[in-house]
Amino acid sequence: MTSKFFWIDPYATQCDATVIGAGVDWVELDRTVFFAECGGQESDHGTIADLPVRRATLHDDGRIVYALDPGHGLTPRQAVKVQIDWARRYALMRLHFAAEIVLELAVRHFPGAERIGAHIAPDKARIDFVWPESVAPALPGIAEAANAIVAADRPIVSAFAPGQETAERRYWEIEGFARVPCGGTHLKRSGEIGAIALKRRNPGKGKERIEISAAAPVR
Repeated sequence: MTSKFFWIDPYATQCDATVIGAGVDWVELDRTVFFAECGGQESDHGTIADLPVRRATLHDDGRIVYALDPGHGLTPRQAVKVQIDWARRYALMRLHFAAEIVLELAVRHFPGAERIGAHIAPDKARIDFVWPESVAPALPGIAEAANAIVAADRPIVSAFAPGQETAERRYWEIEGFARVPCGGTHLKRSGEIGAIALKRRNPGKGKERIEISAAAPVR
């Protein structure tokens, strides 16, 4: 199983690692800062030993396998440096947590709504769920509540659930607001998100989509 250093320090942009498995167009490492797509959050972009990573795949057993160009030349037991595109990672972290807050507020406002999808990209996030009518009238209130949490610059706790280290089950928590299971990369404080804006889309009958954007925070 790959040691996921992006959980220990989601602000780290590089780490040293050792190749523990390799094929013609893939490698597996003993540790990594390179997040693989999970829970709707897109993968990081970056390099291993200065070679561009084409795809990062998270397996059910916790292994992360990285696709490289064929003939990359890396071999087991070789020491390598892993680097990520920090601007992209930070944008993903901000939009991811904006979506987490909005989702928590939305499920409280729409009890019984079933979430059926989510996607977190560096420029925009979305949440899809089953609901019989337009959510547009509720969005100003949800946005106001979300931005109040941002403005308060609340600390965010991110850790393994008690006794779940081996199973790699993690959560985030803002005290007094919510504690939610999640294995993504998380900010230290809510103020890093920036001002949240929401837009309603209708992806199909009986389905609603909330699109989420966040302006860069003023520091």
